[in-house]
Amino acid sequence: MENDSIHNENNLIPRYNVLKFNFSDEEKLILEELRENLIDLAISEKMSSFNEELILKDIIRFLENRLQNRFDYDYKENLARNMLKELIGYGEISSLIEDDNLEEIMVIGINKPVFVYHRKYGMMETDLVFDDEEKITNIIDSIARETNRRIDQQSPILDARLSNGSRVNATIPPLSANGPTITIRKFKKDPLTIVDLIRYNTLNSEMASFLWLCVDGLGVKPANIIVSGGTSSGKTTLLNALSIFINPMERIITIEDTLELQIPHNHIIRMEARTVNIENQGEITIEDLVKNSLRQRPDRIIVGEVRGKEAITLFTALNTGHSGFGTLHANNSRETITRLTNAPMNVPKIMISSIDFIIMEKRIYRSDGISYRRITEIAEVTGMEEGTIQLSKLFQWDSERDEFKNLTIVSKTLEEMANLKGVHISKLNEEWKRRQLVLNYLVKNNISCQKDISDILETYYLNPDYVLNKIGV
Repeated sequence: MENDSIHNENNLIPRYNVLKFNFSDEEKLILEELRENLIDLAISEKMSSFNEELILKDIIRFLENRLQNRFDYDYKENLARNMLKELIGYGEISSLIEDDNLEEIMVIGINKPVFVYHRKYGMMETDLVFDDEEKITNIIDSIARETNRRIDQQSPILDARLSNGSRVNATIPPLSANGPTITIRKFKKDPLTIVDLIRYNTLNSEMASFLWLCVDGLGVKPANIIVSGGTSSGKTTLLNALSIFINPMERIITIEDTLELQIPHNHIIRMEARTVNIENQGEITIEDLVKNSLRQRPDRIIVGEVRGKEAITLFTALNTGHSGFGTLHANNSRETITRLTNAPMNVPKIMISSIDFIIMEKRIYRSDGISYRRITEIAEVTGMEEGTIQLSKLFQWDSERDEFKNLTIVSKTLEEMANLKGVHISKLNEEWKRRQLVLNYLVKNNISCQKDISDILETYYLNPDYVLNKIGV
């Protein structure tokens, strides 16, 4: 069903109407009085967060005393809930944050429309315009208070994570000339699974089943993978989807700047880096967490984004028997290698061979502004010759036909897996095809829930013939 808030009206940029609650002049005065009382309470009690239910009850009592018998209780309760959103929520952008169809919310200053990026319609202009700088600042202050972060003239940039997992960046003048800005990257409550990605043609079932075989590694050689691409190309979504192929017996540690990964695994430790607090203390970097993870007996280390000194620590772990995933910003597989081996990462070339695959993903924009994602190539790291890292493309996306080509003649990873397993490579190729049949069945029957996929995959690990018989193979 189409969202009533969306209107195309034949404009280049579609329109998004924001659900708003319009306060009367009297209600605005009450709201400001409540705001002052709440600020005084926060300062006196040194509070960084609030009990919403208690505050809601206090607001309702306050309204009953102030408005007396002029309105019924239902009206006062609804008014109190909207005032609560203004006071300790996110004000006029609250409804945008609650809309799971939105990927990005962009406040670009005063007297300018707020923009959103819709998962289906792409970039949209809303009918919400902030005419008062203080309203935007109040939202930023609320986020800073909630996340125990600092933003002021000395520290005019805020990076934070909301309680729902959304990632926030905010700036204030003089850094942003047109007034305070807020950019919120939202994540779906139910993340896309490998079945969803196959259905959306981000990759096909042949590629997905190959990756399943390599990620699992048949218990002898789980693959190390770097997912690379540009901003918003879907790297984290793909990493999240591939993680369902990790054997349930493994212990996983994820390390991120901002918690985004939602890995469907029982034995998992999620670690999040920490910036300095309001006292300019307490910073814990990605590198600190990668070093610490090596003391936690991980089977698999997953780094949300590799971009600094932590790269050497991670590659040292990969070279000493640990398995790992990571994402990186680059435009192709060769550039990925170049970025890893140069400042600020400076990974020695001899360590790069610990990567098995580089998966390139790209966001492609159509002429109407709508975008889609494609895995443009899967390259295998095959070794080093005369100081140059050797890459072999196994799969490549054909942009004209919007289909994928299998360029695999031989896979070094599959050969090593076969040797360690003590079987002929043909046995692994047969297993690859069987797993493709399982994924085709899931896609055909629209089995896309993470738990349902996990249950079928776990059953396959225990008794593959049973699963193949059940799906009619």
